[in-house]
Amino acid sequence: MPDATPDVVTALATVTASGQGLGAPLRILLVASMVGAALLAWFLLRGYRSNGGDDNHND
Repeated sequence: MPDATPDVVTALATVTASGQGLGAPLRILLVASMVGAALLAWFLLRGYRSNGGDDNHND
């Protein structure tokens, strides 16, 4: 499997050298991470629900 690290480093160096900085890529990474964390939390917490959402039954 080829290593993509040199390509990523080259791309980041090109963006930085062009004077734009890393603001936009880091912003995209931050938003994607937050969305991913929210989806992961929803998926994991979904399993802790009871069958009908009603915890007041006396079985």
